[in-house]
Amino acid sequence: MAPCSRISLPCLLLRNRYVLMSFAIVLIASTLQAADAQPSVSFVNDVMPVLTKAGCNTGVCHAKAGGGQNGFQLSLLGFEAREDYESIVQEARGRRLFLAAPERSLLLMKATAQTPHGGGERVKQDSSQYQTLLQWVQQGTPYTRDNEPELVSVDVQPERGIVAMNTQKQLKATATYSDGSTRDITELALFESNDDAMATVSEAGLVSVSDIPGKVSVMLRYQAKTAVFSAAVPLGVAVTDLPEPNNFIDDYVFANLQEIGIPPSPVCDDATFIRRVSLDIAGRLPTPAETAEFLASTDDNKREQVIDSLLRSPQYADFFANKWTALLKNRRDDTRDITTNFAFHAWIRDSLLANVPYDQLVRQLLAATGRVVSNPPVAWYKRVKDPKEQLEDVAQLFLGVRMQCAQCHHHPFERWSQDDYYSLSAFFTQVGRKPTDTFGEDLIFHKRGRATAKNVKTGTVLVPAAFGDDVGEIRPDEDPRLRLADWMSAPDNPFFAKSLVNRYWKHFLSRGLIEPEDDIRDTNPPTNPELLAALEERFIGSGYDLKDLVKAITLSKTYQLSAVPNKHNLVDRQNYSRYYPRRLQAEVLLDAIDDLTGATTSFANLPAGTSAVGLPDNSYNKSSQFLQVFGRPNGDSVCECERVQSSNLGQSLHLLNSGEIKSKLAVAKGRATTLAASEKPLEERIAELYAVAFSRKPTADEVKTAVEYFNEPLTAKDGKPIDDKAAAKINFQDMIWALMNTKEFLFNH
Repeated sequence: MAPCSRISLPCLLLRNRYVLMSFAIVLIASTLQAADAQPSVSFVNDVMPVLTKAGCNTGVCHAKAGGGQNGFQLSLLGFEAREDYESIVQEARGRRLFLAAPERSLLLMKATAQTPHGGGERVKQDSSQYQTLLQWVQQGTPYTRDNEPELVSVDVQPERGIVAMNTQKQLKATATYSDGSTRDITELALFESNDDAMATVSEAGLVSVSDIPGKVSVMLRYQAKTAVFSAAVPLGVAVTDLPEPNNFIDDYVFANLQEIGIPPSPVCDDATFIRRVSLDIAGRLPTPAETAEFLASTDDNKREQVIDSLLRSPQYADFFANKWTALLKNRRDDTRDITTNFAFHAWIRDSLLANVPYDQLVRQLLAATGRVVSNPPVAWYKRVKDPKEQLEDVAQLFLGVRMQCAQCHHHPFERWSQDDYYSLSAFFTQVGRKPTDTFGEDLIFHKRGRATAKNVKTGTVLVPAAFGDDVGEIRPDEDPRLRLADWMSAPDNPFFAKSLVNRYWKHFLSRGLIEPEDDIRDTNPPTNPELLAALEERFIGSGYDLKDLVKAITLSKTYQLSAVPNKHNLVDRQNYSRYYPRRLQAEVLLDAIDDLTGATTSFANLPAGTSAVGLPDNSYNKSSQFLQVFGRPNGDSVCECERVQSSNLGQSLHLLNSGEIKSKLAVAKGRATTLAASEKPLEERIAELYAVAFSRKPTADEVKTAVEYFNEPLTAKDGKPIDDKAAAKINFQDMIWALMNTKEFLFNH
């Protein structure tokens, strides 16, 4: 073809295309040449930490469920680096990167807010993080470097320390790699305080401590690794006048109080103790006769004797069966569930009364087979059918580990992966069901075969494993659940005993050593790790004896401290320098009101006189407005948080003027009627009310106030005086109502 004598439009376009391509090649070549002079940047070890620090892969940004933001999705906290690399480099035809002009890459322009970005500015242009991203693009966006080492661990310095109130502490984070090299990652690590009221931490790891004494921790997270800085914040008061310890619990608690300089409150008086321990062990008020006998006793061991008596009582079994059946979801969703509900509740109650070792009780539940009538623990499998729900409930309730997050992605605060999640579910995949001749009831059995579960994301077929621990080969004819029970009850299991003692510690002391009580992880350390370890060792050594654990806790001087704060420990919320008051549970409060008023609450299909604490399932919540208002759990969750313990206006109004309370006050043959008709001196009758409500005698001022109230003449609506007997009944109703609405009655203290 002859050369063009005149440049046509196609020739011009062709020439420009070649010019542009040549220019781009030269520009990219020069960019890569400049990049060669820079340190090699890795997507895995360099870019991902920058994106994580900037918050790009959090749940509210591009790791948001349902597609991220604006079509750009990253894995949560960068646990899936390969997927994130493909999203950035290859997805959308690579529009997020511009190798010809790296600084014009959409990834950088958005992060620095040079281009409109819903998340605002996430990276400063003059920062080292920006330079890392820029160099990565300049170097051609490599995924990894040649012979790149893997991250092995992260450490924080210091790991522990004493930090004075209203001061600061700078942390240093270091990453260690498989080749032995280390790297200062303080600027890239994520820091988070476990108690912002006690201490806050900046993005650069500067811890600022407030004026609240105690123990506080700061979690450090970098890629999939974590570390924890634990600090003691002392009040600085000399602690010299400590109660004489009763047992090992006091040794550890008092040592901690001395370290942080918080003087404890004195030991509570006998009246406070018998009311407190009766409510905490048996879920009821002590009777006036029990109180009188206890207060009159001069036996040095009388507190221990009361504890032993309560642990032998059927009310102990009722109270803790009420706790466990709610956590184990003993719900009645259909009237035909009544046999199952009653049988399961009775099994729990009888096991607690007989003090069946905790590990055996859990084993009977996990490996249950047969029918409800012959083997009540199988009722749990009726309610919890999905292997995934089974593993989540078992992990949270019996091991204190929340695995729900790991079903979809790596646990954000722990080391648990999706493989850990599905390998735990494999223990339950061989649970078989067959319908029986009883409607709604299944026969539970073990299906022969190899127990496996599939990771739904990767397709990997997994065998049963417990949090990464190999439990050995499981034969096709062997029930995997028994192997899980063996692993759980082993003395060296790091979760099983710890979870239980922490749960029971919270029951009696209002706050777990690890809080929340079912969130045990390396990044959520206990406030008193030595005490938790000692309780765990004691529980295992006792053969998982629940009553022994309850006795050890309630016999301690720590449990018996007064709830009245001194001038130093008022702000203490975690060191047990005093007893922390808490509102009575819904069932306990209803029974206490019945005790005080002399009324009874009737429940369908249960014998007359059945207490609210003894209710077998959730169905009675629907028929009792009181239980609804005061937050009795419905058995939907294995979390103790389902029980409402906070106060609200509805509760106050119910106690003040509901028809239910009015009817209890005016019940025939109730306490108001009986006391009004009694010939005893008025002061004695007033003292009886105080004995029932508070397990103590009234003060002189309280007696004076009550007598003056009783001596005021009462008139009817027509102005005529009310006769003495009718007036006495009204006055006793008013006094019972007044006592019922005091904090002293509504709280265990």
